[in-house]
Amino acid sequence: MPSKPSLIKPSVPPSAVAEGAARQALAIRDSMPSGGLFAGQQWRISPSPFPLGETLAKEIDSLGRVLLQFYRAVNLLYRKSAEGSQPAWIAQLLDRGKPAELIELQRSNAFKNEVPRVIRPDLLLTEHGLHVTELDSVPGGIGLTAWLNQTYSKTDQGMPSVEVIGGPDGMLRGFESIFDGASQVHIVVSEEASTYRPEMQWMADQLGSSRFNLQTSSFQGFADGDAVYRFFELFDLASVASAKRIFELAAAKKIHLTPPPKPLFEEKLLFALLWNRNLQHFWRQELGEAFFNRLRSYSPYTWVVDPSPLPPHAAFPGLNLTDWHQIKALSQKERDLILKVSGFSELAWGARGVYLGSDLSQADWSAAVDHAIASFSDSPFVLQRYEKPRIINAEWFDFQNKVRVEMKGRARLCPYYFVSGQGDAARAKLGGVLATICPAEKKIIHGMSEAILAPCSRSEPLESRKLREEIRPANQTS
Repeated sequence: MPSKPSLIKPSVPPSAVAEGAARQALAIRDSMPSGGLFAGQQWRISPSPFPLGETLAKEIDSLGRVLLQFYRAVNLLYRKSAEGSQPAWIAQLLDRGKPAELIELQRSNAFKNEVPRVIRPDLLLTEHGLHVTELDSVPGGIGLTAWLNQTYSKTDQGMPSVEVIGGPDGMLRGFESIFDGASQVHIVVSEEASTYRPEMQWMADQLGSSRFNLQTSSFQGFADGDAVYRFFELFDLASVASAKRIFELAAAKKIHLTPPPKPLFEEKLLFALLWNRNLQHFWRQELGEAFFNRLRSYSPYTWVVDPSPLPPHAAFPGLNLTDWHQIKALSQKERDLILKVSGFSELAWGARGVYLGSDLSQADWSAAVDHAIASFSDSPFVLQRYEKPRIINAEWFDFQNKVRVEMKGRARLCPYYFVSGQGDAARAKLGGVLATICPAEKKIIHGMSEAILAPCSRSEPLESRKLREEIRPANQTS
């Protein structure tokens, strides 16, 4: 019988593996900034980066080009709709619930061609490959991922040396690159986003506090030529005292602002537009056949929960239903569906405002559906097919018992692409990939105290190494 496989190369004694893992985990924990990275948040520490394998790492690396082109196409589609050369319902849908001043900014010539300079998709690892659940243009985790990349690149306490994706400074250099050399960069963080203030403070300190400065939402001391990173969602403008001043200066081209004040990029219903049959010609023309097919293979079929009545002989594509109220009667097995608010809402981030049909009672699911239907006029909801993440092997270090613990989990990968350059010359470069691994019994993956947060590497995945090592002894004795 073959012996139980080791987690690393068999030539390394198990005792050395355990000692190295313990030293590595302790070194990572002890490297934590004194102010922390997330206000009041903790996570499980893995002794080593999360391994993706070379093939998956290359796929994620090349995805940035596709997503940047998608953002450009979305921007063009909205503009053409507003001007009348594409159907008017597109702009009307994306403008729904937005204040008039934001719509005016979104349509202004000052921001005509601007797209977010940080692109972060949420990717699930499923049995059928990568699955993009949404795109985030104002993402948290930039400083955290930068710290993880830097820390795991330094720690090599008797463990095999592994290079993280992006290297020790890929996130830092990537974030720095989006400001086109501005002499002063102001990172304006709202109270709503205060959880992320520590990580952005760490980022500013690393990049040089003489150039990068963390500011409160009331700061207004901007000078001509400065750059501003908007770390607040557009639904939250009422609590950001400096927002009006920032937008005025950016519109006058006195400061450089990213992300631009364009709420369309904070909507999850963009995937519904991607799947809309009436827009297929536009997407093929603007994305190209290869990018169009690739995006569709990743993204879930998405419907906008629009209560407008259908003709009695019509049905929603892919659902065979004629009224949104009918999804309340679906059986639990048929409810592998997710309802979530599309955007412009305090519930549109952090796994809030998300309802997994198969995980709810009939009564709770019905209430969620009623809420989604009633919200259309101000905060549209989307319905998506739920693709269950596959089980993966991960490990974390239990500091209380001083042991390494293997965990069956489900993973969400968050690559961070930084867009530098102007116009058609702009390019999206991958700075790093954050893995969030939740215990297998959790249905929705998000940051929690039971989750492992780790940077990703190109190394061979743990399950592949274990399978190879299980097979090797049998081959050797045959």
